[in-house]
Amino acid sequence: MTNKSIFDSQVLGHPAGLFILFFTEMWERFSFYGMRVLLINFLTMTLIGYNPGWAWSTENAGALFGTYVMLLYLTPILGGMIADKWTGYRWAVIIGAVIITLGHVSMAFETEFSLYLGLAFLVIGTGFFKPNMVSFVSEMYKDLPEKKDAAYTIFYMGVNSGAFFGMMLCGYLAERIGWSWGFGLAGIFMLLGTIQFWFAQPLFGNIGKKPHKQEKTPTTNTNNTSAEEEKPNPFTVLDKILIALSAIIGVGYALNDPLSKIWGVDLFAWASTTSLKGQYVAVIVGLIGFFFLVGSRILRYTKIVRDRMLTVVIFGFFVVFFWLSFEQGASSLIIFARDSVERELHGHWATLYNIFNALLTVIPLLLISYVLFLLVKKTYQKIFPAVVVLLVCFSLVWGIAAWMLNRDFKTTAYSVTYQAYEMTDAYGQPQYLPITEENRNQLPDLKAVERNTIIGVTDQHLEVGSTIKLLSKNNKNTSFGYVDAEKEQWAKQRGKELNTDSGLIVAQVKEERDQWVEATVSWFSILNSFFIIALASLFSRWWDSKYNPPAAMKYGIGLLMLSVGFGLLALGSHGVTQGVKVSMLWLVFAYMFNTMGELCLSPVGLSYVSKLVPGRMIAFMFGVWYLAVAIGHKLAAVVGGQIENITREYSLSTFFLIFTIVPAVAGGLIILINPFIKKLMHGVK
Repeated sequence: MTNKSIFDSQVLGHPAGLFILFFTEMWERFSFYGMRVLLINFLTMTLIGYNPGWAWSTENAGALFGTYVMLLYLTPILGGMIADKWTGYRWAVIIGAVIITLGHVSMAFETEFSLYLGLAFLVIGTGFFKPNMVSFVSEMYKDLPEKKDAAYTIFYMGVNSGAFFGMMLCGYLAERIGWSWGFGLAGIFMLLGTIQFWFAQPLFGNIGKKPHKQEKTPTTNTNNTSAEEEKPNPFTVLDKILIALSAIIGVGYALNDPLSKIWGVDLFAWASTTSLKGQYVAVIVGLIGFFFLVGSRILRYTKIVRDRMLTVVIFGFFVVFFWLSFEQGASSLIIFARDSVERELHGHWATLYNIFNALLTVIPLLLISYVLFLLVKKTYQKIFPAVVVLLVCFSLVWGIAAWMLNRDFKTTAYSVTYQAYEMTDAYGQPQYLPITEENRNQLPDLKAVERNTIIGVTDQHLEVGSTIKLLSKNNKNTSFGYVDAEKEQWAKQRGKELNTDSGLIVAQVKEERDQWVEATVSWFSILNSFFIIALASLFSRWWDSKYNPPAAMKYGIGLLMLSVGFGLLALGSHGVTQGVKVSMLWLVFAYMFNTMGELCLSPVGLSYVSKLVPGRMIAFMFGVWYLAVAIGHKLAAVVGGQIENITREYSLSTFFLIFTIVPAVAGGLIILINPFIKKLMHGVK
């Protein structure tokens, strides 16, 4: 089957195979983002509580998560090379999907060993999967380049759809039932996506099969540079040594950061100085070597190519600052949403939230189900097993979504009172420590006061005036959940095992209330995907209009949008103490501005790498670009992990000011140097 013949079975003007890739990518992103939104929350949640976690510090959790996401952007470089030389795209996708599935299954066991093993599997599996899905689409449209942009638009809608439903459903199950349910659901859909892709292979013809040896063809000149400017620039022995040195130090730092913080094993202790840790000394050496490598290679080209490649390096520098701030959505914003955002809604606000959440869930699901209907109608005779698997997937999604919405609509709220010790923090602000069965009468010097709270119950009715037990739902004792007999017994047993307080709080039911709902922590993360889907066409029309700004201006606008988003959080969290929460609207609008920043900057990067870099150097420069993205993600997790320390020493508002000022300065700077960058690009637009 040739590339053109795969267009015989079309859906919405594109080959049916594209929509198989759409759904395969959707389930992979479902699993990836479904797990991603849980990890920091799970690791940092208290050991005994309504939904207990591992009680790690945010610093340690950030170190582990940062290493995980950093490696996710480095392993695809190797995965792409292996597919090109040995396996082909098709087998690389299958291998990657199977390994990713094993990773999610491993994490569902919630043991320390299974967590690390699962993360390792996810890193390796993503290395195979991520680059080769994109290559699959490119190969499919090799003979019809005029349709490629539309194909990628459809494909990336699958990415955002998967992220949207993964964070929504995995997050809801994890927070309402238990972490293993969320991790497990991610694995189930990755498994089903793998099976669906396997059975759908007849739609792909020869695309993505194992590569055959063939004669090398001359490099096509796409950047309007002369043949002399694209003359061979082979890697010297020094180049190869510097690449190896930089890679060893980079991977070494990625592994050493969590090793040294969590387990006290420092691989770079020998390089420490009186003022600097060994791993940071090694990173400085590695960066010097890497910049020398990139600079020396660029200098070997003629002026036009040299200038254009320097532009890519400048863009890569600024993209680090973008991801440093934007990726707080996976770390510090999770902690902020859990502990400091008022997620409980009452009265008409609760009703409005339930209606909005229902529309937010059902409308996208209906649209994607319609695409599935069109695909099934065209392909059920040819790939019937794959169609069955897809129908099973969507039946599960509809079933879980219906259960989720019904549960929220039917939740009954109760106003309850409990006793707490009143204390003051370092700033003279009141703090309250709930009185539990174990700490009662243990702090006689502190004043005991009565506190009010509201809890939601779905499975049983509570009598007004009855005595019940509560457990805290966050690390600041500002939100509580009702404890049934089974969970009460677990908490007591867990307290004995850990030789600590069971956390059980005695409370009295005062009043039954209607119209109450609590948004999950993970609900806010879906706003990024929602705003991308809602605003992407608006930004696309902007880029196609006469007002389309140059590349550097897009970077600057994106960074400034990001600054506005975090500026809102800094303003909203000003003066927040332990017993005070901020309105969820601050976080909603912050995600909106952050997403607008992403729409300005993120799609531009790889596009300009392909436009500015000569063919012989493009693989290396793509590697440089992904390294910049990886560094940004790692820094985001490391700095985000300081939210507790910075809030304790200064304030929560100060923490968010960091991500207000840094992108604002970076955005302003790249806008200022826009004329210089335009000269370096030599006419590339």
